Amino acid sequence: MSEPLQIPQDFEAGPDTLAGRVILITGAAGGVGSAVARACARAGARLILLDKALKKLEALYDELVAQGADEPFLHAMDLEGVGPAEFLELATALDQQYGQLDGLVHCAAMLGELSPLEQYNAELWARTLHVNLNAPFLLNQVCLPLLRRSDDARIIHTSDRSGRQGLAYWGAFGVAQGGGEIMMQTLAAEVARGQRIRVTSLDPGPVNTPMRQRAYPAERPDKLINADDAARDYLYLLSERGRQWHGKMLTGTNAGS
Repeated sequence: MSEPLQIPQDFEAGPDTLAGRVILITGAAGGVGSAVARACARAGARLILLDKALKKLEALYDELVAQGADEPFLHAMDLEGVGPAEFLELATALDQQYGQLDGLVHCAAMLGELSPLEQYNAELWARTLHVNLNAPFLLNQVCLPLLRRSDDARIIHTSDRSGRQGLAYWGAFGVAQGGGEIMMQTLAAEVARGQRIRVTSLDPGPVNTPMRQRAYPAERPDKLINADDAARDYLYLLSERGRQWHGKMLTGTNAGS
């Protein structure tokens, strides 16, 4: 179902690759999200960083500004407890601050529990589905008017192998990932005519992140993909050269390494 992402060997992001482009990244306080934020900042993007961990967002803010990046827009939001009104409030603030979006990168995720469906906690099931499936839907919905104002916008859904092939014990996380793939394809088909918004999903592979460590506590971190290496695939998709992958379910370049 997925294709390996073939980044051209000559692709090397420079300080102007995303110059002036406004990119919203969820889950930006850690893991893949923060690595993508750093890569986008180095490429000249103006960033909106969303996460529930405000102190970590503030630390990332200080780091990026110290390196000469534009001041990011920070938005502390716990996706587990928000609904349409809070997302609309965010979109209104972004409209007032920026007037448009050029990219939306979904990196936020909630693992839930690794458990047989027969034993899965029903309340945790609902919370996990909300973070991993409902929240991206709601954010896409309120951000589409802003993305349409861009000449060349991107929406990237971070995916996982459990959403492309049902795996035992992955429960609500895997079900949400599968739903996310269908949502990506549905949205890609709906916006295809205008060709101003390009939508993809990307499974970066086994990346060394705190969530990965919770899922596989016995796994050796040195055998996993570095988050900074995974971020290169996102940067390519956000760049002008990533337009060709519209509607595709992609696997990261380093996923098989």
